[in-house]
Amino acid sequence: MDEMLLLTRITLVCLICCSLVSSGLACGPGRGYGRRRHPKKLTPLAYKQFIPNVAEKTLGASGRYEGKITRNSERFKELTPNYNPDIIFKDEENTGADRLMTQRCKDKLNSLAISVMNQWPGVKLRVTEGWDEDGHHSEESLHYEGRSVDITTSDRDRSKYGMLARLAVEAGFDWVYYESKAHIHCSVKAENSVAAKSGGCFPGSASVILHDGRNKLIKDLNPGDKVLAADEQGNLVFSDFMMFIDKDPESRRVFYVIETEEPHKQIALTAAHLLFVADSNATAGFHSIKAAFASKVKPGQRVFINEGVGSQVKPVAVKRIYLEEYEGSFAPVTAQGTIVVDQVLASCYAVIEEHRWAHWAFAPVRLSYGVASLLFSKDHLITNSTVQDGGVHWYSNALYQLGTWVLDKGSFHPLGMSINSS
Repeated sequence: MDEMLLLTRITLVCLICCSLVSSGLACGPGRGYGRRRHPKKLTPLAYKQFIPNVAEKTLGASGRYEGKITRNSERFKELTPNYNPDIIFKDEENTGADRLMTQRCKDKLNSLAISVMNQWPGVKLRVTEGWDEDGHHSEESLHYEGRSVDITTSDRDRSKYGMLARLAVEAGFDWVYYESKAHIHCSVKAENSVAAKSGGCFPGSASVILHDGRNKLIKDLNPGDKVLAADEQGNLVFSDFMMFIDKDPESRRVFYVIETEEPHKQIALTAAHLLFVADSNATAGFHSIKAAFASKVKPGQRVFINEGVGSQVKPVAVKRIYLEEYEGSFAPVTAQGTIVVDQVLASCYAVIEEHRWAHWAFAPVRLSYGVASLLFSKDHLITNSTVQDGGVHWYSNALYQLGTWVLDKGSFHPLGMSINSS
């Protein structure tokens, strides 16, 4: 038994290596899954515009204020100095305070510094305000937590500031505001914030339908369970649950709750998770379907539901979308690559807005699971499955790293970039 399981795992590793090689071969010119997209055109922000279009200290942006950090407070250890030579720090207090920030803020700032140099050769990013220990900002400012910075370009050319704001958005700041004609304000979520963690998941309270008609909570799924899904034609089928690619039963996260018109259904999923939708003006049918990040779904678009009758999913209009916190987050993968969660059809994949690419990338997992299911009983699959105790599965991490090498950054959801910390 153990020898056969080892052989299966060796086969899986070999197949992964083959998939990596084939992905690399497909990166050149011409058709292929690995073809690079043309760089998207960047639009400068307008004066007083902020992205996302919600208040800074809300769950959809940088999240709530968590309290002022002083040099004597326990939380001071959350701040880390930034000595990036490609960033100019004004540091008018001459205390080094502007260099202190949270790790998340530091990561986004360093990424932005590279973008600035690429956009304007010879120009550097300049920070005019960082962590504030002197009370110079408004009450509950995120500057007091090292979670926000005010920035300009080193040449202080104000005609560049609209594009600088756009570059900050692309760098992954959680809230960017063209606040003043003299600077751009950027902020991030707290390091321990539920909103800072994304990846692609459903809450633990979400349920699926088993082959025998029973409902089962996603968090209780075991390898070999047959759950309701849909094929490429929208036909309802039952598919084997194989593994969790992300599993965190204890933490709380922010989910997008997408609610439909009659018949009333709702599904909760993280911002970077893929949901199947069709445009409001699309003709009825499954052929017009596309996969979209949950954060991009709009009221009026169609999602696809299981009404409990018939053999196909049915389109229904989205009524409203809102954010809500739930406990636990789980990302199940089925052999079909789709899953019906709380009666709504969703993809099993996230982070990259290409369901077909993601499904193709998991072919080695399907093959390995298929071989193991032929050789072993369901009980053995549960005991010796590729499901890990918690966190992001190593295979997902490997694919993510590969994707960052062969695809441009615009191919990924901004919040999906934090998947390694999930």
